[in-house]
Amino acid sequence: QVRLVESGGGLVQPGGSLRLSCAASRSAFSFYTMSWYRQAPGKQRELVAVISSGGRTNYADSVKGRFTISRDNAANTVYLQMNSLKPEDTAVYFCSARYSSEYWGQGTQVTVSS
Repeated sequence: QVRLVESGGGLVQPGGSLRLSCAASRSAFSFYTMSWYRQAPGKQRELVAVISSGGRTNYADSVKGRFTISRDNAANTVYLQMNSLKPEDTAVYFCSARYSSEYWGQGTQVTVSS
């Protein structure tokens, strides 16, 4: 019922910034808890950031103070602003939407390297 499309990934130098976007297909977006996950090669998927339908946010310790999750319900879009990027942030970043069910996008690659 919900299609998610991530964008905004790319190659960036350490200390640089990227802004990821996740666009959802339906107007009921405002009911969903939205999350960003990431998965590096050979590693398990990990939760990066969460934003509730009411705008409450939560972050992994590894990204606190550097990443900011936000949402624009009118645009059916969630964002992840990533600052002070480190090589260990390199991963495929996935967006998820959760209400009674959970939906996933295809991911966008973020590579942090000199």
